Amino acid sequence: MKFTAEQIAEVLEGKVVGNPEAEVSELSKIEEGHSSSLTFLSNPKYTQYIYTTNAAICIVNEDFEPEKEITSTLIKVKDAYQAFTKLLQYYNQVKHSKTGIENPSYIASSAKYGENIYIGAFAYIGENVVIGDNVKIYPNAYIGDNTKIGDNVMVFAGAKIYSETVIGNNCVIHGGAIVGADGFGFAPNEKGEYDKVPQIGNVIIEDNVDVGAGTSIDRATLGSTVIKKGVKLDNQIQIAHNVEIGENTVIAAQTGVAGSTKIGKNCIIGGQVGIVGHITIGDRVRIQAQSGIGRNVKDGEALQGSPALGYNDYNKAYVHFKNLPKSIKTLHNLEKKLNNNG
Repeated sequence: MKFTAEQIAEVLEGKVVGNPEAEVSELSKIEEGHSSSLTFLSNPKYTQYIYTTNAAICIVNEDFEPEKEITSTLIKVKDAYQAFTKLLQYYNQVKHSKTGIENPSYIASSAKYGENIYIGAFAYIGENVVIGDNVKIYPNAYIGDNTKIGDNVMVFAGAKIYSETVIGNNCVIHGGAIVGADGFGFAPNEKGEYDKVPQIGNVIIEDNVDVGAGTSIDRATLGSTVIKKGVKLDNQIQIAHNVEIGENTVIAAQTGVAGSTKIGKNCIIGGQVGIVGHITIGDRVRIQAQSGIGRNVKDGEALQGSPALGYNDYNKAYVHFKNLPKSIKTLHNLEKKLNNNG
């Protein structure tokens, strides 16, 4: 799909400087621009590239004045970075504008769905599923029985949504994600074996949540595993049964949260963090990557290490840890002097 500079300027409320009929069909970084691409310049560090880029169109701040000749057509806007972000969102909407039901796919007769829906080939929609408007379900996705999906949701290829799951509006479930699988529940018996504890709860995902590729969110043993509105989960995260994650918390890849732990709102949790079960983490908590959390955490704490210490305490302790060989050598020298003097 091609767009002219004039069309793009209209979307961005910008001004064209150059050829209004210049056409682009893709986006690029400014240093990698080519004759059919659009790029942007917002960071002064990259100004040098605007004079050498081959991009057909470049979005710039309205106060930008070139010092040399430029071959690209410019679109001047108030904020080039925000304008380019807006354009990316618009491009994404166009790219994901598919509608209709592809064959072969299976939709149970008891399922209900809204307007402007897309269901890709080999998708499975189970009994009593309710799907809202403007939902995109990509090929090979699975939607289990009695699941409810709100409006403007995208379920990408290969995602699996188990039965009884509830998903709010404006959510994204990326490919390979599994929502609603059984929690890790087993009880030892008198033979020393483990009996499975039935997991009969569900998963509730509120509005504006992103679930990354390969991420797993387990259903509750009883009640619900709850992902509150605005939460952003990276790829390959494990959320165990009966966990609750508060509003607008973000969690990076390969983090694992054990069962029944409650995480507050507006937290930032780095990659490869391990969090034990049955604890409470407060609001606005910051946890550095590869930390191990084994205790309750108060509002506003910043933690690092395994087991995690306060962020400042960790840095102070690490200074001493780095100097440990030198400190031991100094200690041995002092011991020798004392022995010699004795």
